[in-house]
Amino acid sequence: MNDNIISGNFQKVANIKPKNNKQSKASIDSKPLRKHTEDALNSYFASLNGDSPGDMYDLVLGEVEQPLFKAVMEHTGGNQSRAAGILGINRGTLRKKLKIYSLLR
Repeated sequence: MNDNIISGNFQKVANIKPKNNKQSKASIDSKPLRKHTEDALNSYFASLNGDSPGDMYDLVLGEVEQPLFKAVMEHTGGNQSRAAGILGINRGTLRKKLKIYSLLR
């Protein structure tokens, strides 16, 4: 596994190398994950046309958590113990979030 991922350093998406010889989107896009997030938030604020957003924290967490949990569960083949370990959370917390996002098998 990539050392940048293990250490929690997500600065360069391009550091993720595909397992096969096919070039993946991750290897093409060298923009840091943080920059993708910043761009998405700037676009969101621009689309508000001066309106004030509410519950931004919950909105952003929900938008990020669901695909994160889905990807990790797919990566682990549905193994909740492995997924919880990868995420660095308790398995009970993982199960609760999987239920919230209707991802529980």
